[in-house]
Amino acid sequence: SHLVFPVQLSNGGPLSGECLRWFSQSAVCDASQRSFLARHFNRRPKKKKKRPLDGAPIMRGVVLRVLIKKPKKPNSANRKVVWVRLTNGKEKYAYVPGVGHNLQEHNQVLVRCGRLKDVPGVQLKCIRGKLDLPLPIKRTQT
Repeated sequence: SHLVFPVQLSNGGPLSGECLRWFSQSAVCDASQRSFLARHFNRRPKKKKKRPLDGAPIMRGVVLRVLIKKPKKPNSANRKVVWVRLTNGKEKYAYVPGVGHNLQEHNQVLVRCGRLKDVPGVQLKCIRGKLDLPLPIKRTQT
């Protein structure tokens, strides 16, 4: 394919084989340097995974505050949310699913991981039917 000619130094000695030139202006080792730079420069640090329950599947918590949050742009229904102090000491927002609830301050709830996409900052969901949060009322159709 390409012909390789050794380049002579000014003092007359030939250069080593790694500095031989092709017909193009770039050195033989440019491609490997470029691939090395592509691999090792501007490498973003890996994002830490958000683990609000420290790896536990469920966790108990005490309700500190009951509030209503508004979702992001295209959605409009208000979301019932509680501010919970978990047994690991963290305080997080937890969504109360279903229609209606009777949660008050100092009630105990069981929470699991699962975020609300349309409400920023809500990473947990309450489990209905456990501790102080009863199952939703069955609504009969008339």
